[in-house]
Amino acid sequence: MTRFHAPRRLAILASVAMVALLLAVPGVRATGTGTAQTYLVVFKAQALPANASASITAAGGTIVQSYPQIGVVIARSSSSTFRSSVMRNGAIRGAAATAAFATHVSGGVGNQSRATSSVVNTPVSDSDPLSPLQWDMRQIHTPEAHAITGGSPSVVVGDIDTGLDYTHPDLAVNVDAADSVNCVSGVPVPGSVAAMDDNGHGTHTAGTIAAAANGIGIVGVAPNVKIAGIKAGNADGFFFPEAVVCAFMWAGTHHIPVTNNSYFADPYLFNCKNDPAQRAIWDAEQRAILFAESKGTVVVAAEGNEADDIAHPTQDITSPDDTTPIVRTVHNDCAVVPVEVQGVVGVTADGNLLQKSFYSSYGVGKADVTAPGGDSILQVTAAAPNGRVLSTWPASLFNFCLRKVVDASGATYCYAQGTSMASPHVAGVAALIESQGVRARGAVVAALENTADPIACPTPAVLAEYSFFPSVSNGAPQHCSGGIGYNSWYGHGQVNALSAIDR
Repeated sequence: MTRFHAPRRLAILASVAMVALLLAVPGVRATGTGTAQTYLVVFKAQALPANASASITAAGGTIVQSYPQIGVVIARSSSSTFRSSVMRNGAIRGAAATAAFATHVSGGVGNQSRATSSVVNTPVSDSDPLSPLQWDMRQIHTPEAHAITGGSPSVVVGDIDTGLDYTHPDLAVNVDAADSVNCVSGVPVPGSVAAMDDNGHGTHTAGTIAAAANGIGIVGVAPNVKIAGIKAGNADGFFFPEAVVCAFMWAGTHHIPVTNNSYFADPYLFNCKNDPAQRAIWDAEQRAILFAESKGTVVVAAEGNEADDIAHPTQDITSPDDTTPIVRTVHNDCAVVPVEVQGVVGVTADGNLLQKSFYSSYGVGKADVTAPGGDSILQVTAAAPNGRVLSTWPASLFNFCLRKVVDASGATYCYAQGTSMASPHVAGVAALIESQGVRARGAVVAALENTADPIACPTPAVLAEYSFFPSVSNGAPQHCSGGIGYNSWYGHGQVNALSAIDR
């Protein structure tokens, strides 16, 4: 897998030998007697019974956080028999320890809905000092879109990631402290200070979404919108299930219009619903995501960096990635979270030649749109001399960036590639659409898809260029299915910021 820096687990693809998505899926590791463990407990009903607390207590646990809206509680117990005991309760659908479960890259009172907020759209200029390096923005026509609008401050994008550096000079003006939160423990700790990025990945994705047009560094897709750091990934890049559930419940209860999700749920790339423990985590995460969507949140997610056809999985050799991977046979009852949850906008990555990035996963029914994620092997060009995407990076973690850029102001930036870089471009375009007054989730998703620039499957000659990089999971050669209107590599096409707001 790719790492920004060892031993950190979150990664951006850096070479053929260093691959990863920035997402993952849960599995369970045995715990010794007497060791405190965190559990997800999922009730059959999407509500909590009156005796929920008593049931947890009787099994030897305590409730850490409860989500009555979806029938899920987060519990702690030092009893090695907690799971078996709690599963004797007929009202409980599933329970799983989360210590070895992470989502890889990895409450307060909700605000009023922003649907009635005033919309203020101000044009901006893409003339910041490092703007000439942003081939990715020109490719999706954000400079032309910015001549119409840079987005509205009434729109908030929740970046569910490793947090964000709220002090970064190119982000600080747009940070929404009130909607930022640290969910790593499963219990929301509000505020931008709590959500401070200790990995770097979250700051990179945040800059692509909302770096300000302020004469410093770069300009994001939606430079006038607000960005909330929803920290679900820890310093090592793990996104544990309790953190993922907390993040989406926060987004839903706070009526956050758009979330970006550049990760998958560890330690299993494919989370198999026929396994009782993995199913409990799938149930909890799926319920939380669907809850956020029911509150109007557009959920945008990265497709993955394994060059897999995730619509037809057959094998997983990389999981569990927090211990010793084993070869597993997987089928369509196994899914990648969050990208395969219903309603999520799945994003593949492309490079500067408008070809799918060599590492990007794909799949019919899984890929909705594509966006620039970079490609350092097949798509190095004059405009993209290293093939990668430039964005913001914390100064305190600058040593961990492999390809550094420092603005004249002293602000710090990093080049990276991955579907993690593609997804925030789409989240930013969704924010521009919302800024135009389109606030219904379905209408925003439709606008993203209907205004994308179609890209056909590659010719046999171009497809042959990908032979050096078969699926990481099963060694299958990459293939593309479908027509120019929709196919497994590009979905409906590459997002177009100008077309999206000038419909």
